[in-house]
Amino acid sequence: MTATAPTARVFLSADIDLADIAALEGVYQKLERNLELAGTVSELEGWLAQYGEVSDAVGEVRSARYIAMTCQTDDAARKEAYLHFVEVVDPWRKPREFELQKKLVAHPSFAGLPAYYEVFRRSVKNAVELFREANVPRETEIEKLAQEYQETCGAMTVDFDGKEQTLSQLGRVQEETDRARRQAAWEASTKRRLADRDKLNSIFDRQLALRQAVAKEAGFSNFRDYMFRALERFDYAPDDCLRFHEAVEREVVPVVRLLEAGRREKMGLEKLRPWDLSVDPEGRPPLRPFQNAAELFDKTEAVFGRIDARLRERFARLRQDGSVDLENRKGKAPGGYQSYLPESRRPFIFMNAVGTQRDVETLLHEGGHAIHALQSGGQRLSAYRGGAPMEFCEVASMSMELLGAPHLEEFYAEPEARRARRTLLEGVIQSLPSIAATDAFQHWIYTHPGHTPAERDAAWTDLMKRFGADVDWSGYEAQRGAGWHRILHIFEVPFYYIEYGIAQLGALQVWNRSLNGVTMAVDGYLYGLELGGSRPLPRLFEAAGIRFDFTRETIAPLMAAVKQELAKLEN
Repeated sequence: MTATAPTARVFLSADIDLADIAALEGVYQKLERNLELAGTVSELEGWLAQYGEVSDAVGEVRSARYIAMTCQTDDAARKEAYLHFVEVVDPWRKPREFELQKKLVAHPSFAGLPAYYEVFRRSVKNAVELFREANVPRETEIEKLAQEYQETCGAMTVDFDGKEQTLSQLGRVQEETDRARRQAAWEASTKRRLADRDKLNSIFDRQLALRQAVAKEAGFSNFRDYMFRALERFDYAPDDCLRFHEAVEREVVPVVRLLEAGRREKMGLEKLRPWDLSVDPEGRPPLRPFQNAAELFDKTEAVFGRIDARLRERFARLRQDGSVDLENRKGKAPGGYQSYLPESRRPFIFMNAVGTQRDVETLLHEGGHAIHALQSGGQRLSAYRGGAPMEFCEVASMSMELLGAPHLEEFYAEPEARRARRTLLEGVIQSLPSIAATDAFQHWIYTHPGHTPAERDAAWTDLMKRFGADVDWSGYEAQRGAGWHRILHIFEVPFYYIEYGIAQLGALQVWNRSLNGVTMAVDGYLYGLELGGSRPLPRLFEAAGIRFDFTRETIAPLMAAVKQELAKLEN
């Protein structure tokens, strides 16, 4: 099974306005009647196709409006169109979706659906058990606050080098060799963030209260435990995450600190400061892999082709479909993402490229997500297309960063390509403590009710001391404590972070397999992606030829393999 073109609508008319409540009312009434008329398992499968068609079509409109809004957060019309879905359509749909799902679970043929529907059945039952109508307006307010966070961050600019620059653009200076200039840029950037510190704390405090209310309404003592159910984490528990934190602290943090000690020695510094972490430690000029977004896409496409022709073919579709927005600009939301347009079965990549090596890694990463979306497009059940567990979705993306590393000559001549590969691998190691810290921070937030913003910053600082590099932050304690403000996931997709750690270990396994044969590794990778969300999480890992495990038993040998590869790239 491979990616397929979308099928024409059968249940919905082509010209229906899916943002109009009156039009949707008729659609949902018809779905309800047809569900009651579906008597056999076969007829129920036919109804699921109708339901999937509606879900895909409405989801497409919502995703398209979200994409448009994030591409230009200061466009009032785009904001209004997106907020119409958040404030009007979503609150209207959620209770109706619940009623349909409740009737589906109670349907006499539901339990008789073939084994293919096993994961779907579990998901629907879970959704029915968690739904509370009283939470709908709370969820609406939470999402509106997330949009306010995006708008606030998107408006952050500073005057530097005699011109207005976004914080992403200013980040390039951190790779320059002039230490005083790096410090000045770092201070300007962090000062600008601190200017909105109270506003961001206010946004989060309001979200926090609403999230805790959502959890309590659903019968949970805290939002963490609620989210483990809401995120369908059926295959691991909070205690497993705590063990992951400990394993990273023992197996990975010492490696990171050893790398940073080497950096400090090469730079001839007594202590590293926050503005010393991105510059080349040997004083070489910054890696500048491309001049513009078109060049970034062209060269990334060539990297995919070097790995496997199948990957290049899927990646090339994105530009053909107009499904990328890569450049950074004022008013654009921060970060990067891949969003799925479910009716057209088309991925969209959003990022803020400014000409750095990290941009190359980001496009490889988001390209992996896009390939996953295309690869799973042949699943006949809508819920399985683009609906794999996020822990496996991130294997799709992170594997592409690692598989692409041997082919960075598309961007650089030697020895810059070797340097870029080393930068990427070091980044993989450094990401794991950052992931552990962010996940641990969210555990702390939601299991310490009544905490103050100052206590929250102190908790973040403590975690930075536990998981961070050996860096001197004296004089910049406020910037360090508020560092979590930069992590959009905490505001927009709470508890979505441990997935990166679990997936990074899966991606390292894919990479480790590729050292013994790239085609074998890619075959397993594509087969796992093809399954979409049709298998439980451990079985998706197994299908890709890797283990679902994030204990020291898995982490230690992978760290050894990365250190061995780094040693090869040292000279």
